[in-house]
Amino acid sequence: MSVIDQGLLDAVERIARDAGKAIMEIYGREFSVEEKEDKSPLTEADAAAHRLILASLQTLTPAIPVLSEEDTAAFAGADESGRYWLVDPLDGTKEFIKRNGEFTVNIALIENGQAVLGVVYAPVLDVAYLGAKGLGAFKIDENGRQPIRVAEHAEGEPWRVVGSRSHAGAETVAWLEKLGKHELVSMGSSLKLCLVAEGVADVYPRLGPTSLWDTAAAQAVVEQAGGAVIRLDGEPLGYGNTREVLNPFFIVHGASDMAWGRFNRA
Repeated sequence: MSVIDQGLLDAVERIARDAGKAIMEIYGREFSVEEKEDKSPLTEADAAAHRLILASLQTLTPAIPVLSEEDTAAFAGADESGRYWLVDPLDGTKEFIKRNGEFTVNIALIENGQAVLGVVYAPVLDVAYLGAKGLGAFKIDENGRQPIRVAEHAEGEPWRVVGSRSHAGAETVAWLEKLGKHELVSMGSSLKLCLVAEGVADVYPRLGPTSLWDTAAAQAVVEQAGGAVIRLDGEPLGYGNTREVLNPFFIVHGASDMAWGRFNRA
């Protein structure tokens, strides 16, 4: 039985914002940078946000396990209903270190391998993206709370493609060449998916490594905004196998009637 309602979505938004405040306290001063076993960077902001989110989610939903990037060993698996929280306390640590503001707090609820609720909060921008099954997708900024929807791509117009600021490879370049006329917008962290969700971009090809916690929250937003996050075989990106934390390559696209063949051809 689903636990999703407006109260839960609002509570998760508050947790993400609280984590954002903890991150900003560290962002505003000098901080140390360590290196994890996989050579990715780790800051004290990652750890502080993790502790806050973990404690808050355990209070909010004590029976639902939490899988966080910063403590994967503590995760014993989903509950009997196939539910768990999937968290990236600070997505875009490289952007945090560069101080360009393009980093986020990602919190997603997974049910039976699907991201059914997601909150993405960008502390520097003070922008939140929310999506939940049955409730829709929203952006909250200085203009208040607004529903968001993916865009319809007009035939003959350049594709608006969002790409990574820190990751770009030959496969992506080749994919874009096959796609045809396009305009590229660079962005860090899970904000790339959110740009598709709000209709600012048409497509985001990710032909490079990501992990489960990098994408789940934003995927919930994209899907509730009418878009899709699909693997290269056309199937939805899923979260049922937590033993494999790396995602396959994927494409995020807008309007639901956008032909998959267009991207498969590319």
